[in-house]
Order: sequence, then structure tokens, then C-alpha cells
Amino acid sequence: MSEHDGGERRVHAHVYVSGRVQGVAYRANTRETVREYDIEGWVRNLDDGRVEAVFEGPRSDVEEMVEWCETGSPAASVENVSVDYSEPKGASGFRVRW
Repeated sequence: MSEHDGGERRVHAHVYVSGRVQGVAYRANTRETVREYDIEGWVRNLDDGRVEAVFEGPRSDVEEMVEWCETGSPAASVENVSVDYSEPKGASGFRVRW
């Protein structure tokens, strides 16, 4: 547990990010940023040019990570972030998926 986790309820967020988000180190920056939080999940590029991610952890950590997605990596140009929240699904670790 991180210092962010005050025993709050864990949530699952399924996120889609659109804009200029591929070829700009978006996934690598996501992986680095997520280390600051108590978050499990994954991130990957989609064939349609979007980035898809799953974040699972304490609600406040997940919400901060979703907010980070609105800017993303320094070279990205994010147009839209779509997120669906649900119950945790038991994600373990965090990785870049291919």
C-alpha cells in the first residue's frame, strides 16, 4: 500500500485516449507515472490510433492517473479521454501490452 491509500475503496478504470498519442512515448510515460501510485493494470496502443489503459487501485490514485491521461506524455496532443469505472477485477502489476 502506498501513502495515498487511506483504506479507501479500490476501483477499476478502463480508459481510451484519443488524439496524437502514438509514437510520442505515451505508453512509456504512463508506465513511469503509474509508479507514483498504488495502481495495477496495463496500457497499449490500438490499431485505430488510440491508447487503451486499465488502472486499478484506490479511487483517489486512479482518478489522479485518469486526470494525468488528459495531458499524457509531453509530445502527445490528447483530444479526448473516455473512462468507464467498475468494480476491481484483480489486476496485478502494471505493464505495457503489445
